[in-house]
Amino acid sequence: MRIIGGTYKGRQFNPGKSFKARPTTDQAKESLFNILTNKVDFTSISVLDLFAGTGSISFEFLSRGTSNITMVELNFKHVQFIKSVVKELGEVANIYRTDVFKFLQHEKTKYDLIFADPPYDHPRFGEIPGIILGKNLLSDNGLLIVEHSKKFNFSKIHGFIELRKYGNVNFSFFTKIGNGFTSG
Repeated sequence: MRIIGGTYKGRQFNPGKSFKARPTTDQAKESLFNILTNKVDFTSISVLDLFAGTGSISFEFLSRGTSNITMVELNFKHVQFIKSVVKELGEVANIYRTDVFKFLQHEKTKYDLIFADPPYDHPRFGEIPGIILGKNLLSDNGLLIVEHSKKFNFSKIHGFIELRKYGNVNFSFFTKIGNGFTSG
């Protein structure tokens, strides 16, 4: 796994062969961050990374100057890996080892950007956008991005604004209803 942009561009980290997470591909990350570069000021946003896995997406935000990052991951080995990389980078992040749905049940903080990348076979996968938007966890100009396989179609959910496809990786973009944000 490598960081593709920002201060730590080119840094590589090896989570090990026993790691069970499916990191976002470099091509998909690069495309996603090209979109975000034109839409957000990385240094002033708060980010919530749900199902953080390897931490790959959060490390991209850290590399671009985002200092307010919260990561949620249930797997102990994954959390240990994330903590070790954050420490090696000399950065600070809020890292929670818990079930994402339990975290969301109690969370009240509003975030400027929420990224969710659940395991594609998670039994509650399709609930993610509705829960986040229903709990009003996005700031007024906030953006929710859900990474998913082509099997999911979120276009009928209120707040959906766009689908981007990069190989087998799909990103669905959502906003608070009526904020006028466009991702393209």
